[in-house]
Amino acid sequence: MRKTELSEALSGLNPAWFSLVMATGIVGLAAHTQGISVVPTVLMWVNVVFYALSWAVYMARLVLFPRDFFGDFRKHMRAMGYFTVVAGSGVLGTQLLLVGGYRGAALALWVLALVLWCVLVYAIPAALIAQREGKPTLQRGIQGNWLLWTVGTASVSVLGTRVAPSFGSGASQVVFWSFLLWLISVIFYLWVIAMIIQRLFFYDLEAGDLLPTYWIDMGAFAIATLAGAVLLSSHVSSPLLRQLEPFTMGLTLVLWAIASWWIPWLFLMGIWRHFILRYPLWFNVGWWGMVFPLGMYTTATATLAQAMPLPAILKYIAAVFVWIAIAAWVVTFVNMLITLWRRPLSSGLS
Repeated sequence: MRKTELSEALSGLNPAWFSLVMATGIVGLAAHTQGISVVPTVLMWVNVVFYALSWAVYMARLVLFPRDFFGDFRKHMRAMGYFTVVAGSGVLGTQLLLVGGYRGAALALWVLALVLWCVLVYAIPAALIAQREGKPTLQRGIQGNWLLWTVGTASVSVLGTRVAPSFGSGASQVVFWSFLLWLISVIFYLWVIAMIIQRLFFYDLEAGDLLPTYWIDMGAFAIATLAGAVLLSSHVSSPLLRQLEPFTMGLTLVLWAIASWWIPWLFLMGIWRHFILRYPLWFNVGWWGMVFPLGMYTTATATLAQAMPLPAILKYIAAVFVWIAIAAWVVTFVNMLITLWRRPLSSGLS
């Protein structure tokens, strides 16, 4: 590999590469909820390696190409990808806690995710708003990856609720703030999805516009469902949340219903893109943005079925979707390796 090719790949690295960690983590958690042996543990350790490598590459880009690194904060099609760092940290923390029992590591990752969220949730919108030249039209500037704003926020809520018992007498405070983050994630979704729906319904669509990241339309509501279900399942005593339990149950069920509604549409969009419009199946980082929602829907459905007295069919739905998620992870991983081997490195990483 030539040095110039590696430099080009690093300078143009897509900020959303932590979606690899998100997807691997949530598929492992989905397998864990279904009692599948070996897979959760293997994916947990594989994900630790992915997480370390991702940080190494991001830090190398920050040191060697700081202008490109911070320049992506002002690019509408790429900026929200930085929220994969928050979501990846949150998902890995949950994975280490539930699969491996590593509460200390989970707590450290929650603190890291919370700090990163506090920085990015203001820095990225500020950079996009303050940009004076070159702003794209709504048609060209909005896509599914904008909902990573929601996903990152909800991931901090999920892990916060999980690690809250570690805070002893302060546990109820952590759960309260996790509850507020959950509500914020839902509001972020409503803001963004209105623009995405406008994009889909009122502008011409080409095959290249139907990126796999549109699956996050479903995945964002799926992780919000998970956040609500985890709050309902929390053993931390909170008088306020007990009073709000009917509201939490109702909103969580609405979130799951809308996430479910999205799934047939997203499959149809994929069929239209690749089999009718003949768009190539080469890997790009957005593929991990498709795997993550499938694993998240499985995990959210299984957790919701445990948190609320719902029909048994939800358990069967989760039992089926876990294998779809595992298959999607395997296909995407193989496609990633083939693409990085056969195509220029810069095209595979950008």
